[in-house]
Amino acid sequence: MKVSRNAYYHWLKTKDNKNTKLIQLKERIKSIFQSSHQIYGSTRIQKMLARENIVYSVSYISYLMRKLGLKSVLKKKFVVTTNSDHDNPITTNFLNREFNALEIGKKWVSDITYIRVGDHWNYLTTIIDLADRKVVSWILSEDMTTENTVYKAWIKARNTRDIKEGFIFHSDRGVQYTSTKVMTLFNENIKITQSMSRKGNCWDNAV
Repeated sequence: MKVSRNAYYHWLKTKDNKNTKLIQLKERIKSIFQSSHQIYGSTRIQKMLARENIVYSVSYISYLMRKLGLKSVLKKKFVVTTNSDHDNPITTNFLNREFNALEIGKKWVSDITYIRVGDHWNYLTTIIDLADRKVVSWILSEDMTTENTVYKAWIKARNTRDIKEGFIFHSDRGVQYTSTKVMTLFNENIKITQSMSRKGNCWDNAV
């Protein structure tokens, strides 16, 4: 079958464009992955790309991540890390599922999860800025004390970025976030509004 010269060059151009887009997509995936300190998996990266109008399926992003040798350090949660069965004071959900921010240093969200390190479990505390979805702080600890989780993560985050007027710090109702140490720390700074998700409502913290 004969192919016209114009059709052939059109095919070459289309092929080059596809290759260029694939290269750019891979670079963006690597950039997001590294910015998250190798925490984000395919689902989170797919959501980040979608916000940039780069729309691909989670399975395709997962496929490319395997090709690139990118594997999240996080493991599936096997143990509940949130203990909200306590008498500590609770704050209102001021964030109210508004998971976008126009300015850096206006909205941070935090969470604690399990990851396997060798043959045992450790606790990973992360703080994410909703403006650019960057992990501004993370702390790995062998226990779930306030001192070794949220407090250390907060100090590290503040050494990394400044916060602005109207700043919101959002989390679940875990004992670490409602502890006297953390709530006193936040209450002493008039810039900070502490926000907590409603009890048993995972969507309030679904970043």
